[in-house]
Amino acid sequence: MLDFNTDKMLFTIPRGEHDCGHVRELLEEHPEVQYVSFVGIDMGGHDTDEKIPVSVFMKDMEKMLAEGVQTDGSSVALPQIADLGNARVDIIADMEANWYVDYNFVNIDRKLGLPTGTLRIPSFLVHNETFQCGSRSILKDALRCLKKNIMAELKSHPYVFQYISGADSADDIDQLMITSATELEFWVKTPDDKGDREQLFTAQTLKEQYWKRTYGEVRTALEETLRILDCYGFNIEMGHKEVGGVKARMGAGGHYDHVMEQLEIDWKFTDAMQAADNENQVKYVVRDIFTMHGLDVTFMAKPFDGVAGSGEHTHIGLAAKLKNGKTVSLFAPEDMKKDYMSPVGFGALMGILKNYEVINPFISSSTDSLNRLKPGYEAPVCIVTSLGKSVDMPSRNRTVLAGLIRDTQNPLSTRFELRSPNPKSNTYLVLAASFMAIIDGVSAVLGAEKTPAELTKSLSKKYGEEDFYLEKDREYRSEEDVFEYYSEEEREKLFGRAPATVWENLQAFDEYPEKTEILGREDVISPVLLDSYRVQALSQWSLEFHDRLIPGAMEFIRSCRKKHREDDFSDYDIKNWLAIDKIRHELGKDTITDKCLLTRAREALEQGQYDQASQLQLAIQAKEEELRTLYNVYKKNLL
Repeated sequence: MLDFNTDKMLFTIPRGEHDCGHVRELLEEHPEVQYVSFVGIDMGGHDTDEKIPVSVFMKDMEKMLAEGVQTDGSSVALPQIADLGNARVDIIADMEANWYVDYNFVNIDRKLGLPTGTLRIPSFLVHNETFQCGSRSILKDALRCLKKNIMAELKSHPYVFQYISGADSADDIDQLMITSATELEFWVKTPDDKGDREQLFTAQTLKEQYWKRTYGEVRTALEETLRILDCYGFNIEMGHKEVGGVKARMGAGGHYDHVMEQLEIDWKFTDAMQAADNENQVKYVVRDIFTMHGLDVTFMAKPFDGVAGSGEHTHIGLAAKLKNGKTVSLFAPEDMKKDYMSPVGFGALMGILKNYEVINPFISSSTDSLNRLKPGYEAPVCIVTSLGKSVDMPSRNRTVLAGLIRDTQNPLSTRFELRSPNPKSNTYLVLAASFMAIIDGVSAVLGAEKTPAELTKSLSKKYGEEDFYLEKDREYRSEEDVFEYYSEEEREKLFGRAPATVWENLQAFDEYPEKTEILGREDVISPVLLDSYRVQALSQWSLEFHDRLIPGAMEFIRSCRKKHREDDFSDYDIKNWLAIDKIRHELGKDTITDKCLLTRAREALEQGQYDQASQLQLAIQAKEEELRTLYNVYKKNLL
């Protein structure tokens, strides 16, 4: 379907090639690029898209790149910062990032035979000309803070270099390199098709879809997507089926219908800011191309109940480029066959684990994301890591929050895989919060001048043991399947209770003030920015709960109707129906004296009683699951 010559298209203007003369030449050589958009990322993770005709941009390029373009507070989610009474927001181009051309593959310029393109320029949001705000600005400041503080610790504690291979002192380091990559999982389906929960669950359990060959439109769309993504220079590593999905059926017209499949695309790591920018562009390409083939794409974390959700495992690495041109990992130990990590690596991982309660609100900021993080679906539910059962046996434990990835033959591959993010997570803020936690952990470890052996013992501590940094009444490492090896009570005791609602998750900022304080180091996530994020996340949760989840629950309740005939039923059918009808009324039917759960939740949200609304949400979810199970049992007994 993509039958145009990609060699004639402009996909990327790399960093370092943004001088106005060069950009003008490129745009003149590529008349298919007809618009320019400055892309700022607000506190909700939404990106701006202001279509500026190329002719206008070419005329005022120098001014636009220097001063940006303006929007207002109603166009972006910056609560507590920009509002209608104080609304000026400038979108300032980032001259250090790759710029990408976003092509509209269904709008073909007939004269050129090429799709119409928009040059998307990653940008920063600036309020009232001076205050940098928004997600990209926070990540930029977090990266600056991380590099500054890690270098200071390396200089102050030179003992650490006896455990780092290839560097003898901080004086050998030219610059620090913070790398990241994300793995994108998503579901594709034919429009209006709804997944049969039992079929999806059975296929998942039997692993009928995992890594299997794709067919029909899904195969073509995936292959075209990978080809186009490579044109952008993303260095695609693979695309494959994930665990979720059912086999499609061939329709009468020779096309597959009832498509319901989960896919994953992986690409090479890069520096942290670029990794987050890349992810945005990848999602646009995926959605556009699959849509061209008549397939809906969803990046929701849990689009279908009862089956695997979609994750976006986020990898974090730290290396140093030396003055002699060599690159060394700061996470890898001096001897890969003796130790798991260097003290820097241990400190980074311990910082994430200890402070995860205040990282989690940036990762799981929606009901959908928390629905994914439940036992049994290869998604983490505990603040725990796995290092591997021995130094020469790398961990492949998929049940932990943060896993250590290492290859004894390739020290530079040493990194952490944070398994809790999902495709809707705001990667800019996920990385920024993680980096601030890393600073805390590395400062503690290097300040105490701990060895890898001592740190292995610390990370492996048992509940009740004192530690120089980690909390006494917690454990942080397990090499077991945490879903199977521990009961729910044991998991909560050893690794902490996971928040069940967005409201509970946001409460961590108040419940752990000493951990929240590390986010604000050097004003990276200042109180104003943190408050803006909290207001945005709370507003999103309450509106979604009030206007989407409650009506959706009511629709489901109404769909659970009596199906047995009056001339063909058993006492078992009557028993089941009475139990079903009772739950239906508890959930969705008011009386003169009592209000149902949905009404009480709606009123609690309208009155700002969020603690009560949160508790009611859990009660509603439990009743919905009970109703769904009972109704399936009831239907199966009908002839």
